[in-house]
Amino acid sequence: MRKESVINENWYFTDSSDNFGDATFTEWQKINLPHTWNAKDGADEKAGYKRTECMYAKEIFFPGTEETSEYYLEFGAAASECTVYVNGKEAVSHKGGYSVFRANITDLINSGKNIITAKVSNKQSEEVYPQMADFTFYGGLHRSVKLIEVNKTHFELDFRGAEGIAVTSDVLRGGKAVLKITSYVKNADENTVLRYTVSDSAGKTVSEYYENETGKTTEIPMQGVNLWQGIKSPYLYTVKAEIIRFNEVLDTVTVKHGFRSFSVDPEKGFFLNGELTPLRGVSRHGDKLGKGIALDISDHETDCTLILDSGANTVRLAHYQHSREFYDLCDRYGLIVWAEIPFISKMMSGREAHENCVTQLKELIYQNYNHTSIFFWGISNEITIGGSSGELVANLKELNSLAKEIDSTRLTTMAQVSGLPMDDVQNRITDVIAYNHYFGWYSGKTEDNEKWLDEFHRRNPDVALGLSEYGCEGIISYHNSEPASGDYSEEYQSLYHEHMVKILKERPWIWGSYVWNMFDFGSDARDEGGVAGRNNKGLVTFDRKIKKDSFYLYKAAFSKDKTLHICSKRYSVRKDEEISIKVYSNCESVTLTVNGEKIPGEITQGPVFIFEGVKLTEGINLIQAESNGITDTAYIRKTDREPENYQYKELPGKTGVTNWFENKDLKKKRELTFKDGYYSVNNSVNEIMKSEEAGSVLVNAFSSAVGMKLKKSMLMIMGDQTPIEMFNSDLSRNSLKTDASAVLAILNEELQKIKIEN
Repeated sequence: MRKESVINENWYFTDSSDNFGDATFTEWQKINLPHTWNAKDGADEKAGYKRTECMYAKEIFFPGTEETSEYYLEFGAAASECTVYVNGKEAVSHKGGYSVFRANITDLINSGKNIITAKVSNKQSEEVYPQMADFTFYGGLHRSVKLIEVNKTHFELDFRGAEGIAVTSDVLRGGKAVLKITSYVKNADENTVLRYTVSDSAGKTVSEYYENETGKTTEIPMQGVNLWQGIKSPYLYTVKAEIIRFNEVLDTVTVKHGFRSFSVDPEKGFFLNGELTPLRGVSRHGDKLGKGIALDISDHETDCTLILDSGANTVRLAHYQHSREFYDLCDRYGLIVWAEIPFISKMMSGREAHENCVTQLKELIYQNYNHTSIFFWGISNEITIGGSSGELVANLKELNSLAKEIDSTRLTTMAQVSGLPMDDVQNRITDVIAYNHYFGWYSGKTEDNEKWLDEFHRRNPDVALGLSEYGCEGIISYHNSEPASGDYSEEYQSLYHEHMVKILKERPWIWGSYVWNMFDFGSDARDEGGVAGRNNKGLVTFDRKIKKDSFYLYKAAFSKDKTLHICSKRYSVRKDEEISIKVYSNCESVTLTVNGEKIPGEITQGPVFIFEGVKLTEGINLIQAESNGITDTAYIRKTDREPENYQYKELPGKTGVTNWFENKDLKKKRELTFKDGYYSVNNSVNEIMKSEEAGSVLVNAFSSAVGMKLKKSMLMIMGDQTPIEMFNSDLSRNSLKTDASAVLAILNEELQKIKIEN
């Protein structure tokens, strides 16, 4: 029978790969897994983080090996390239930082002490995705490692990290369904029999079936099935598959399975089991303050609980394969999942890079095929930031066809960058599509969101449209009684999301919408609002300890749990004698008292209740909201002046201007000339940003060219691109307010005045 043991404890780690031959580990650090060497530097205030090659090692003792057994090591993930050795001999090599891979170590182990060594790298690579994106590329063995012992005849463990069994179903009318099971068995013979047992949620056996053929899809008729109805009723059955030979069970695998059907209608929206169910949720990155990407099961449970508490019924797990434990939680609690690969921002040239993309898609689907919660396979995110081409379109079509070939039971999708034209051919590749839009934050006004969405829907009535990202920064230290885009205040973040909630409620045909992001997350290149090293768009802080006001807005708008929340509690020192007080609630009406006195009239305009003209007295004021027996309390101190640190003060040079070309003749003919030792448009963004002066020139030029006040940190995300590549991309060409060649010539002319200092 199968024996599995998690071997996360008592590993050795060194940040130098030169110590490969060291068998004593006396100078190595003792650690437990999961582990990343970027837990701190991947989201701190210093630009840059360790992208290097490190070593892990562990001693394993075998009292003796069984001749009838095979032994495997299973790595939950190693970012982003890993080679594993057993007793100095290579066991497996893997490229891709977020998927499971295994090594059959049967012929490499001895009785007694054995040494496992893993060489792991998160170095820049031209062959492994991701390499350009708005998040930190953590390195390390950041998920669990298992030792698996199985009979020589066992469910396949050598195929792309999959489980060796694939389970799906067709839901019919009248409570009927057909359960489909395919098992892949290694070393089967004519005496091999498969037994499939299906149990309900109480553990009662409802079906038992024997199959004599391996590799065949067995169809089992079912009656009276309970459906998996998302967060309303995530009913799961247990499917147990056993390999039997004569009177012995050789191997067992169990899978949780939910019976469900779904569809997306471009005019009506998303349907689950025939019921219109607009998907309203959040995106999630898999990192956390102080831990980086090395999360354990308690971290995943916390995240899932918070997502459910926000009122979400769906989650986009961005921008890579997440841990098996989190997909399990989504199965159990009913969150509908968009799962995707890190084909993001820029397509790398060369067939090897594309093959890595293909491999990561195969691993994502094969490894997670049995998760009921997954409904959508995402094949790319904002991939045209790095430019578009016929090759890119061909690669996207290949990825889409591959996903449909492996799994015809789910839909494919992709997240388009905001500037991609509405009629672009890429919007006709996947089953459904979605866009990332930040109108009201990076550019334009919040009202531009519905204008764009409605126009796309009008022009493409046969395309099912989703909103894959939207959001704005909210830093809980900043407050403003007159919030405005760019002030980073908690109040503006709330106003922005209030508008988005309203337009989403009015448009059920938007099949899915995903707040960017559920949690603040690490993005080392960023420096936003005085908080470096992270993206602050989360509804919850990076440490998961503070829910921002906008969190409660979504809970009030979409959760059935009774919600009552007074906003701006952290805006606790005020200078105004009269203020407005905002309350988020899904109750029918809300009453407010200030210092024990009831504010006249009950307000009935949820989920946003605003009480105008609330008078404050000197000192501390007690604010209480009440509805249906639930209350919330806030305290506001009235003084003559508010703390200066409530307002974000932009440091000069960090944000570009939009009038940089005002005194420059854009029609003047200029040649691109290049002096050695001086900056030019042939230098990468990373190289240019090493100079304060050259960096300011670039950010001013790009901001003016696209009509947006961009941050230096935003351009750093495109660090390996040159200005020529940036300005000649489809994204830039669709956004430029002037001719790209003229912009490049002027930019180059200014950069050529700045000497490169070594």
